[in-house]
Amino acid sequence: MERYGSDTDRDEQETPLLHRVHEDKVQKAPACCSSRYGLALLSSYGFFVVYSLRVNLSVAMVDMLNTTHQTTVNHSNSVCPAHANPARPKHNHTASVYDWDSETQGWILGSFFYGYILTQIPGGYLAGRYGPKWLMGLGILGTVVFTLLTPVAADLGASYLIAVRILEGIGEGVTFPAMYTMWAAWAPPLERSRLLTISYIGAQLGTVVSLPLSGEICFYLDWTYVFYIFGAVGLVWFVLWACLVFDSPNTHPRISEQERLYITTSLKNELSTSSSYIPWRAIATSKPLWAIVVAHFSYNWTFYTLLTLLPTYMSNILGFSIQANGMLSALPYLGCAVLAVVSGQVADHLRETCLYPTVIVRKSFSIIGMIGPAVFLVAAGYIGCNYTLAVTFLTISSALGGVSASGFNINHLDIAPSYAGILLGITNTFATIPGMVGPVIARALTKNNTIEEWQAVFYIAAAINLFGALFYTVFGRGTVQPWAVHSFYSHGD
Repeated sequence: MERYGSDTDRDEQETPLLHRVHEDKVQKAPACCSSRYGLALLSSYGFFVVYSLRVNLSVAMVDMLNTTHQTTVNHSNSVCPAHANPARPKHNHTASVYDWDSETQGWILGSFFYGYILTQIPGGYLAGRYGPKWLMGLGILGTVVFTLLTPVAADLGASYLIAVRILEGIGEGVTFPAMYTMWAAWAPPLERSRLLTISYIGAQLGTVVSLPLSGEICFYLDWTYVFYIFGAVGLVWFVLWACLVFDSPNTHPRISEQERLYITTSLKNELSTSSSYIPWRAIATSKPLWAIVVAHFSYNWTFYTLLTLLPTYMSNILGFSIQANGMLSALPYLGCAVLAVVSGQVADHLRETCLYPTVIVRKSFSIIGMIGPAVFLVAAGYIGCNYTLAVTFLTISSALGGVSASGFNINHLDIAPSYAGILLGITNTFATIPGMVGPVIARALTKNNTIEEWQAVFYIAAAINLFGALFYTVFGRGTVQPWAVHSFYSHGD
């Protein structure tokens, strides 16, 4: 029993070999057309919807504001010389515009996370208790419904829009804990990096597609269609999810027997069979868990700052039009999506083929994925109006962040697969705080929209990222912790 949860180097080195012994008892099921990779693709579509609905307001906000006080339509109030802004179709001026100051904008953009934080830990608990399929499905469906109501809420007033965004956050808050709970039953240990990066790349793709497409929709139609179109995409996903997804391999009616045995056999020594027992005290005092908490919080400060305010930076500082804004704001997340998938393949190759200890892989990928973005984010604040370098540095910063997808981001499944949903709920609760306060602080610091003000925003994000990387490097672990295999110990195996 000592092999699980010990923090010695010997235990970390044995982990990949143990997984290979467990998985070699049954023939590895092919990936092509498998149920587990089908789940990865459909969950990726789900996270595409989640992030599309989360970020589309960032672009729409640029078009929702009353700019009639400006001397021209070409963003003449931007710090850098404005770019050519093609004439917009006349019919797209039918949507309402609003006189919201920068502080109100910050609260609207951050309000989503006030709801999001409420359902993180309950989401992990409910997914383990009642199953993750319907929890995730209904959570996203609720978000879709409130997204469709966004234009009505905006017309009623800023406070109504804030309330709707909070309710959207409540629905989305259960998604990641629910999906981690599902992956605890579906992902063989040596395929975790591959499966989870495929699953969660949907979040990056949702951002990549939503930002430029929202800009085009605003340009050719009006901002209200941003919410109607992405809401419809979410409804389609819910129908597919309800019909095709099941909580575990043992409840899936169409999975092959070979794949079912492969998955269940590979996980049999990692999952606690006592689902009603939750070691809350051990969880709360686990250093490896707190290492993930700090890393997740730190990474998300940079991620959410850019996610909510990059379109504003592109418009107010670099002077890009609404049409170019969405496309350029999406580039960083395209790079992030690509490196996330690549890092997943490399991480599992290092663990399975090269036999690198899990803890070394997780820490190395976390360092690259957190310190790299910090360096390029700070650099982006010092290139003035060099548009090419600004976009390049911001893209590299976010792209390197994708490497952390195979670092601390999936470490919950390494240290406690039976309670992965609850652990993700805990870490995501803390990691949501940057989304709540980051935009508000950033907008408070950039009231005059000067380059120097934005440098301060970038410095704060970089410093927090650096601290998180160092903390995780010291306290992170890669083995299943003793408290996570409760019944395994109690049976004396």
